[in-house]
Amino acid sequence: MVFFFDEGRFGLQPVIGRCWALKGVRKKSTIKPGYKFYYLYSSVSPHTGENFTLLLPWVNTTVMNIYLNKLSECYGDKEIMLIMDQAGWHKSKDLMIPENIQIEYLPPYSPELNPIERLWQRIKRHACRNRLFESTENLFEAIGTALAQMSKDDYSKLCNCNYLLNHN
Repeated sequence: MVFFFDEGRFGLQPVIGRCWALKGVRKKSTIKPGYKFYYLYSSVSPHTGENFTLLLPWVNTTVMNIYLNKLSECYGDKEIMLIMDQAGWHKSKDLMIPENIQIEYLPPYSPELNPIERLWQRIKRHACRNRLFESTENLFEAIGTALAQMSKDDYSKLCNCNYLLNHN
């Protein structure tokens, strides 16, 4: 199985974006000062739409090890190639890679080559844009609902790109 992997940052500060309004009426969005962020760790197979996501509190080697272990457990009987960027915690000497996972790195500074970046855009556009979340629970619920509404076909269409071959 081939998966693309990345972390997406989500927080209580709203994602401000364009919206429809009456002519001459400027739409206002409420914001709340403060910085409390959480991270979606996600892997998506563009060919099959298979996906695996965890919501975790930080980006570091320890949390990355947790994600890799859970991914390995979920697909324990399958060999996985995980393609990701070269963030420091992705290449740490303390990273413990399970036996059924092989990691390949994208070229440095090339987020446009990682199709999972489109997932972050979709969630921010459809679940978070112009919304003020009163609590982290409300944020988690909105993100969870957005992810649950997506089918494997949606993931495949969203994360497929012209440089990937369309065969399994």
